[in-house]
Amino acid sequence: MATSHRTTLIKGQRFHTVVIGGGQAGLAVGYYLARRGISFVILDANERVGDSWRRRWDSLRLFTRARYDSLPGMRFPAPPGSFPSKNEMADYLEAYAAHFRLPTYTNTRVDRLWKRNDRYVIDTGELRVEADNVVVAMSSFQQPAIPSFAADLKPDIRQVASTDYRNPSQLQPGAVLVVGASNSGAEIALDIARAGDGREVLLSGRHPGHFPYNIDGTFARFVLSPLLFRVVFHRILTIDTPIGRRVRPRFVGRGSPLIRAKPRHLDAAGIQRLPRMIGVEGGVPLLEDRALLNVTNVIWSAGFTPGFSWIDLPVFSDNGALVQRGGFTETEPGLFFVGLNFLYSLSSTMIQGVGRDAKRIVDVLATRDPAGGSKTREPVILRSEATKDLLSLTGN
Repeated sequence: MATSHRTTLIKGQRFHTVVIGGGQAGLAVGYYLARRGISFVILDANERVGDSWRRRWDSLRLFTRARYDSLPGMRFPAPPGSFPSKNEMADYLEAYAAHFRLPTYTNTRVDRLWKRNDRYVIDTGELRVEADNVVVAMSSFQQPAIPSFAADLKPDIRQVASTDYRNPSQLQPGAVLVVGASNSGAEIALDIARAGDGREVLLSGRHPGHFPYNIDGTFARFVLSPLLFRVVFHRILTIDTPIGRRVRPRFVGRGSPLIRAKPRHLDAAGIQRLPRMIGVEGGVPLLEDRALLNVTNVIWSAGFTPGFSWIDLPVFSDNGALVQRGGFTETEPGLFFVGLNFLYSLSSTMIQGVGRDAKRIVDVLATRDPAGGSKTREPVILRSEATKDLLSLTGN
């Protein structure tokens, strides 16, 4: 298990590049920085590399098959046609960081990113480091968007954010309302309904549509998936194509169409689909059709926010939205983003897409200071038993 390496950083230490976030986006950026011999460090708030996956619900499987789940330079060690579990993905990321000896410092949460004398300053609570360039390598799904009226629910109603949900054992007896009907909400509702304890499961929210095929089927495996993941999502739907620019608003800030869970699956599981929740009345959920619900549990899965309040730089619009194009900002040429939803293409949040975006960013970043320095080779990730097993599969 990786341990905290905060004490190995030196106060005031300066790097060519600091990468904030040690998930798949940050590790991919680190891979390309190391290949160019650039001095860098990756800062991650989690205890272990991969913990952002480990903390998700127990039954989660990826929507993409293992053949599409490899980061640059290292194959995902699973049968190509399988759908990896969350823990398999987490252990793969930990093995990746160890294999390439990426300087990843865990238990290091960034509290503020600002600028002084044309140099970026990164405050991590106990330490302050400086950088010529910063890559924010985080997804758009950092903090659950929980409405303010959640505080008005009766105190005996148990509230759980989708990021904190693991399995039905966390819930009280009685009915469960899942707020948010996109992929996470639908899959969590199915997970609860399939527990077989007879509880009523309610799913609130507008239906986001669904992909009209079974991703587990043979046709999807050999025909549709290669077409979609390698061509449509990766090359056609980009910010550089007219159709990509036209459809991008549908995928940014909105629930994506259901991929694995289908309406028929929800109906077969006995899940009652309801209108959107708009507030609280008398301490209970109030729906768009003015119906009041008597439930003992509410799971919030109604979207996320990037959680960029710690970025103290002029890169936001008047309404607080990040202003960037393809990961580049006009006002801060040394600040870059990787991992955001539809950053460059629809595949930008997928493993294969994040690798390409990382290379695009590093190729530009490296030109800002050709003297980038020597790469940092400190082995800061300790190999757990799971990591050793994965490395043995890859021949390392």
